[in-house]
Amino acid sequence: MISAKYGPFFNVAREHQVIFYYVGYFSQHIVAAMADAVKLQLEVAGITGPTRRKLFSSFIEMAQNIIHYSADMLTPASQPDGELRHGSVCIRRDEGGRFLLLCANPIDAGMAEDLRAKLEPLRHMTLDEIKQAYRQTLREETPSGSKGAGMGFLTMARDASEPLEFDFDAAPGGTGAPVFYLKAAI
Repeated sequence: MISAKYGPFFNVAREHQVIFYYVGYFSQHIVAAMADAVKLQLEVAGITGPTRRKLFSSFIEMAQNIIHYSADMLTPASQPDGELRHGSVCIRRDEGGRFLLLCANPIDAGMAEDLRAKLEPLRHMTLDEIKQAYRQTLREETPSGSKGAGMGFLTMARDASEPLEFDFDAAPGGTGAPVFYLKAAI
């Protein structure tokens, strides 16, 4: 029976108030289509303008990180545009009515410590310190190997109502790429 196999997934999504969930390959075209759907859904739900902007901005940053840094790709790493990379993104409401944005994607094994070094300090910064770091980063040159000048995490941290949460999960069976998880509460 279909309901026995897929019913639990559907029920968990409803129980966790999932508004949007996508797992699969991400490209700029797919993100644009998802963005249209998310934007319309937030407008129809009557979410206030500032909250909508923060949600939308963080959603785009998470999707872009997947496109630029997921280790599971259909396009070669040397291809500078038109990337097609695997991951997932979720928007849900918690019991208190806040929105939670979550994303997950496999990463190159050596990238975990770099991500930890970028994200851990953000967890302990005040909003004013985050804004100051944001302005400072705007004035600096893009770091080598970065496709966004490091602005994405600062943008999400600035818009979040609490520190960003992140985690890494070892690849299943000890082979393959570890998975990077990121959560922002708006």
